[in-house]
Amino acid sequence: MAESGAPRRLDHAWRVVATGLSFLAFGLGGLFLRVCLFPLLQLGVRDQRRRRDLARRWIQRSFAAHVWLMRTLGAMTYEIRGRERLQRDGLLILANHPTLIDVVLLISLLPDADCVVKVGVARNPFMRGPVRAAGYIANDEGAGLVEECIAAVRAGGHLVIFPEGTRSQPGQPLHLQRGAANIAVRGGLDITPVRISCVPPTLGKGQKWYRVPSRRFHMLIEVGEDLPIAPFLQDVAAAPGSEALAVRRLNDHLCHYFSGEVARAGT
Repeated sequence: MAESGAPRRLDHAWRVVATGLSFLAFGLGGLFLRVCLFPLLQLGVRDQRRRRDLARRWIQRSFAAHVWLMRTLGAMTYEIRGRERLQRDGLLILANHPTLIDVVLLISLLPDADCVVKVGVARNPFMRGPVRAAGYIANDEGAGLVEECIAAVRAGGHLVIFPEGTRSQPGQPLHLQRGAANIAVRGGLDITPVRISCVPPTLGKGQKWYRVPSRRFHMLIEVGEDLPIAPFLQDVAAAPGSEALAVRRLNDHLCHYFSGEVARAGT
């Protein structure tokens, strides 16, 4: 019994070290981008759009390298389903948010991702430079936020939003803010849903990074068929004030969609 327990304890200890190394690498990578690469980009590339596109591609590649590092160190495994659905222009991508790693893994699949980020992320010393260089949208931009998001999708971008606004609360019902639904309704935009699960759960809301699970965690990223917006817009033109109702209906639908599918994926 003692012999069988020792390898498990050694594996657990290594995954704590591997997770710590991964966080350290992520922080240093963000600092390197901000201090070294992005200032050179600012000086060397005059065209603003070209700078933004290069910054996004560098972020995508650095995130892909981080995912590779975590898998190589044995901290995680992952699976991508429906990746081909992301190979299109002009997508409004909505995803649930069970863990810190899902952001990194999803962005690593999108070389031209545009994101709505929390103010705290935009002001983080490790992330502030990359966020500004990539032209990501901060969620404190007020009334212009919705129109800016709609314009980003119509321009052919891949706009990524986590409608929960923060990581899921373990054991609590899924709660979505209405901002993403508002963007879809006002812009008449179909939704590309991404269902994410993490088994065993780790790096969730309120969980310390060193509280690693008993075994290596597995991430499943499943890109679903587009959710058409048309059924939610049928009454908008006919009835004043029905736009708000359409937003509520769509938000409820998204909540049930992600809750049901995520529960099924985790079984």
